[in-house]
Amino acid sequence: MEVINTSGRRKTSVARIYMTAGQGNITINGKDIKAYFPNEVLQTIVNQPFQTLEAIGKYDVVANLKGGGVSGQAEALRLAISKALVVENAETKSALKKEGFITRDPRMVERKKFGKRKARRSFQFSKR
Repeated sequence: MEVINTSGRRKTSVARIYMTAGQGNITINGKDIKAYFPNEVLQTIVNQPFQTLEAIGKYDVVANLKGGGVSGQAEALRLAISKALVVENAETKSALKKEGFITRDPRMVERKKFGKRKARRSFQFSKR
């Protein structure tokens, strides 16, 4: 039984996964996917690579997620699953790349600058 180990990142979230052939169980940080992501939209995001390849229920995924928020974690997990599916079968890469699941989203939060309230937002200007 081969275990595929990959990682995915999004914003400040990091997903490390171990994928094996199985019944389609997804375990995240020791919890089931429905318990970890109660929002169905996030569950759909995680399952998108399997839906694209019509492979729902063929793989078991054990994931460790750290950092960021729920949407960033879901998208990091999607990237890790996509990379694992490509390692398992290289012919699936074009289908996943077309959907944009292989590409690492580089957008990060811009750092706060001194003399500003946020990254670009100034303090309120008072003429008098």
